[in-house]
Amino acid sequence: MANLKKIDDYRWEIPIGYVDCMRVPGIIYCDEKMLQSLEKEQVMKQVANVACLPGIVKYSFAMPDAHWGYGFAIGGVAATNPDEGGVISPGGVGYDINCGVRLLRTNLKAEDIKNKIPRLMDILFADVPCGVGIGGKIKISPGQEKELLKSGSRWAVKQGYGVDDDLMSTEEGGCLKGADPDKVSPRAYERGKGQSGTLGSGNHFLEIQKVDEIYDEEKAKIFGIEKGQVTVMIHSGSRGLGHQVCDDNLRVMQKAVSKYGIKLPDRQLVSAPVNSPEGKDYFSAMASAANYAWCNRQILMHLVRETFRKFFGRDWQDLGMELIYDVAHNIAKFEKHKVNGKETLLCVHRKGATRAFPPNHSDIPVKYKKIGQPVIIPGDMGRASYLLVGTEKAFNETWGSTCHGAGRTMSRHQAIKFAEGRLIHKEMEGRGIIVRARDKSTLAEEMSEAYKDINMVVDIVHKAGISQKVVKMKPLGVLKG
Repeated sequence: MANLKKIDDYRWEIPIGYVDCMRVPGIIYCDEKMLQSLEKEQVMKQVANVACLPGIVKYSFAMPDAHWGYGFAIGGVAATNPDEGGVISPGGVGYDINCGVRLLRTNLKAEDIKNKIPRLMDILFADVPCGVGIGGKIKISPGQEKELLKSGSRWAVKQGYGVDDDLMSTEEGGCLKGADPDKVSPRAYERGKGQSGTLGSGNHFLEIQKVDEIYDEEKAKIFGIEKGQVTVMIHSGSRGLGHQVCDDNLRVMQKAVSKYGIKLPDRQLVSAPVNSPEGKDYFSAMASAANYAWCNRQILMHLVRETFRKFFGRDWQDLGMELIYDVAHNIAKFEKHKVNGKETLLCVHRKGATRAFPPNHSDIPVKYKKIGQPVIIPGDMGRASYLLVGTEKAFNETWGSTCHGAGRTMSRHQAIKFAEGRLIHKEMEGRGIIVRARDKSTLAEEMSEAYKDINMVVDIVHKAGISQKVVKMKPLGVLKG
């Protein structure tokens, strides 16, 4: 830590030389209090290691929710220039490709449903498949699965699981270009079979929330949100298919490192040049998994809308269950950014980080052009979640990126040990949060104490100017795998 340079209250620089092969400095977004935990998590070392990647541009970044991950820290951001030997690294995306989150508004008020939440959670628990290895209710043929990997959310909407407006409110329109289902292995197909429209386990969740605080009335109004309103948040990813795509390509990249003479300080950062056959194949498979995840969340949202329709006896349109936005957390994308004053196409890795594009960017839905891209930051199941917007400062400083959540402070094993003898679901009920879970050990793994305080994390990115707070939401009901 003695080698770090304090830039301001919320940025710290890791100088070139912290690790021998660094090509660029590192930047960590945090305050002094959080810096201690980041050192304990070896985040500085991982940020410095990423700074050694061939073709990396400007900086290696870490957000305040950063913690140790495979290769990249979870909360890491890095961009490489394909025209200057830039590489693509599976460790810079992660195993749960396009783990992401979507937020729905409703016309319901928290006061109107407070006595109905236990029953509503029971029905959601029955209607929304969740848990390790749990299959979905949507049956798909092998031919349809290939189409799904190619088209993402568009496939789901075409099948009647949503409307075109949902696509307009999804990052990349719910479909990342460049997907090639033929680059996905048979084993990945097998692991993804029958899991479309499933929540999964771990930190994935479905939450019924209430709008607790509004920081910017004008922006909240554009989102159609007001205090006391009920919102729904869905957090899930690409399930076993994405995990296998990562695993398959890590093995390929191990050989590519030797083939292309890439020298790295950590073997978990195995990479290949973006423009190499191995790099192109990985991107095509990764994009396919990303599309699977977007389709998965689209179907999950359809199931939630159907449950609300049955429970309240009104169509989801009448309930105002419109998608505000869907963001990806673990992904690599080709984006144009200015480098030394020149617009350049970069390969941007965001691992446990959220895109945060500014007002008037061409990739933002028309309805949000004036205020910037919606940024959805889920917290742990006992505290709060946030809706923010992207900023020009983020676009100029961090390739348009910000944090993605609270960030763990305990491993799952440590959390289970820490919670021994406690009834987490009862503790949460005592705080007015109704929980339904397939496995009670999941609740121990995901208890609030296992995470950083989301309020502190969001305050840092807000004060650093890389995203701006609009709305804070608190959980009323939580569904876990």
